[in-house]
Amino acid sequence: MTVRTDRYQNAVTRYFEAWNAREPETLAKTVAEAWAPQGSYTDPLADVRGPEGITALIAATQAQFPGFAFRLTGRVDGHHDTARFSWELVSETDGSAPVAGSDVITLDTDDRILSVLGFLDRVPAGA
Repeated sequence: MTVRTDRYQNAVTRYFEAWNAREPETLAKTVAEAWAPQGSYTDPLADVRGPEGITALIAATQAQFPGFAFRLTGRVDGHHDTARFSWELVSETDGSAPVAGSDVITLDTDDRILSVLGFLDRVPAGA
Protein backbone atom coordinates (compact mmCIF):
# COMPACT_ATOMS: atom_id res chain seq x y z
CA MET A 1 0.00 0.00 0.00
CA THR A 2 1.37 3.40 -0.99
CA VAL A 3 0.64 6.32 1.33
CA ARG A 4 0.60 9.74 -0.29
CA THR A 5 1.60 12.00 2.57
CA ASP A 6 1.69 15.04 0.29
CA ARG A 7 -2.11 14.85 -0.01
CA TYR A 8 -2.46 16.23 3.50
CA GLN A 9 -0.05 19.11 2.94
CA ASN A 10 -1.67 19.92 -0.41
CA ALA A 11 -5.15 19.96 1.14
CA VAL A 12 -3.98 22.23 3.96
CA THR A 13 -2.26 24.54 1.47
CA ARG A 14 -5.56 24.89 -0.45
CA TYR A 15 -7.37 25.45 2.86
CA PHE A 16 -5.11 28.40 3.72
CA GLU A 17 -5.38 29.77 0.18
CA ALA A 18 -9.15 29.95 0.72
CA TRP A 19 -8.90 31.55 4.18
CA ASN A 20 -6.45 34.15 2.86
CA ALA A 21 -8.23 34.97 -0.43
CA ARG A 22 -9.46 38.55 -0.25
CA GLU A 23 -11.24 39.15 -3.54
CA PRO A 24 -14.79 37.70 -3.62
CA GLU A 25 -14.24 35.84 -6.90
CA THR A 26 -10.94 34.39 -5.73
CA LEU A 27 -12.47 33.40 -2.41
CA ALA A 28 -15.34 31.54 -4.08
CA LYS A 29 -12.90 29.81 -6.46
CA THR A 30 -10.49 28.73 -3.72
CA VAL A 31 -13.32 27.42 -1.53
CA ALA A 32 -14.62 25.38 -4.48
CA GLU A 33 -11.12 23.99 -5.07
CA ALA A 34 -10.44 23.16 -1.41
CA TRP A 35 -13.82 21.78 -0.28
CA ALA A 36 -16.05 19.08 -1.69
CA PRO A 37 -19.50 20.45 -2.69
CA GLN A 38 -21.07 18.90 0.43
CA GLY A 39 -18.18 20.06 2.64
CA SER A 40 -18.63 21.54 6.09
CA TYR A 41 -16.82 23.67 8.65
CA THR A 42 -17.54 23.49 12.39
CA ASP A 43 -15.82 25.23 15.29
CA PRO A 44 -17.10 26.60 18.62
CA LEU A 45 -18.39 29.75 16.89
CA ALA A 46 -19.64 28.42 13.55
CA ASP A 47 -21.32 25.48 11.86
CA VAL A 48 -21.72 25.90 8.10
CA ARG A 49 -22.21 23.64 5.11
CA GLY A 50 -21.64 23.94 1.39
CA PRO A 51 -19.55 26.40 -0.58
CA GLU A 52 -21.85 29.36 0.02
CA GLY A 53 -21.83 28.88 3.79
CA ILE A 54 -18.08 28.36 3.94
CA THR A 55 -17.41 31.37 1.70
CA ALA A 56 -19.70 33.57 3.84
CA LEU A 57 -17.96 32.43 7.03
CA ILE A 58 -14.51 33.21 5.64
CA ALA A 59 -15.66 36.62 4.37
CA ALA A 60 -17.17 37.45 7.79
CA THR A 61 -13.96 36.41 9.55
CA GLN A 62 -11.91 38.59 7.21
CA ALA A 63 -14.24 41.54 7.90
CA GLN A 64 -13.80 41.00 11.65
CA PHE A 65 -9.99 40.81 11.32
CA PRO A 66 -8.94 43.11 8.46
CA GLY A 67 -5.23 43.06 7.71
CA PHE A 68 -4.75 39.58 9.17
CA ALA A 69 -3.75 36.33 7.47
CA PHE A 70 -3.90 32.70 8.53
CA ARG A 71 -0.66 30.74 8.67
CA LEU A 72 0.30 27.20 9.52
CA THR A 73 2.19 26.62 12.76
CA GLY A 74 4.08 23.38 13.02
CA ARG A 75 3.56 20.51 10.64
CA VAL A 76 0.62 18.76 9.06
CA ASP A 77 0.01 15.27 10.41
CA GLY A 78 -2.25 12.80 8.63
CA HIS A 79 -3.35 9.24 8.12
CA HIS A 80 -6.06 7.59 6.05
CA ASP A 81 -8.43 10.41 5.03
CA THR A 82 -7.77 12.61 8.06
CA ALA A 83 -5.24 15.34 8.83
CA ARG A 84 -4.61 17.71 11.70
CA PHE A 85 -2.70 20.96 11.94
CA SER A 86 -2.40 24.14 13.97
CA TRP A 87 -2.63 27.71 12.78
CA GLU A 88 -2.48 31.36 13.84
CA LEU A 89 -4.26 34.46 12.62
CA VAL A 90 -1.41 36.97 12.20
CA SER A 91 -1.46 40.75 11.83
CA GLU A 92 0.27 41.77 8.63
CA THR A 93 1.19 45.06 10.34
CA ASP A 94 2.82 44.06 13.60
CA GLY A 95 3.03 40.24 13.49
CA SER A 96 0.80 39.75 16.52
CA ALA A 97 -1.35 36.61 16.52
CA PRO A 98 -4.43 37.15 18.70
CA VAL A 99 -6.22 34.03 17.46
CA ALA A 100 -4.84 30.50 17.22
CA GLY A 101 -6.30 27.05 16.89
CA SER A 102 -6.07 23.52 15.62
CA ASP A 103 -8.15 21.86 12.93
CA VAL A 104 -8.90 18.30 11.94
CA ILE A 105 -9.94 17.78 8.32
CA THR A 106 -11.41 14.80 6.53
CA LEU A 107 -10.72 14.39 2.81
CA ASP A 108 -12.72 12.76 0.04
CA THR A 109 -11.23 10.49 -2.64
CA ASP A 110 -10.32 13.58 -4.71
CA ASP A 111 -8.43 15.04 -1.71
CA ARG A 112 -11.00 17.80 -1.22
CA ILE A 113 -12.19 18.67 2.26
CA LEU A 114 -15.36 16.92 3.43
CA SER A 115 -15.28 18.35 6.94
CA VAL A 116 -13.31 20.63 9.19
CA LEU A 117 -13.55 20.37 12.96
CA GLY A 118 -11.92 23.46 14.39
CA PHE A 119 -10.71 24.09 17.92
CA LEU A 120 -9.89 27.59 19.13
CA ASP A 121 -6.86 27.68 21.42
CA ARG A 122 -6.57 31.47 21.74
CA VAL A 123 -9.31 34.05 21.12
CA PRO A 124 -9.30 37.72 22.16
CA ALA A 125 -12.00 38.91 24.53
CA GLY A 126 -15.06 40.13 22.67
CA ALA A 127 -14.29 38.24 19.47
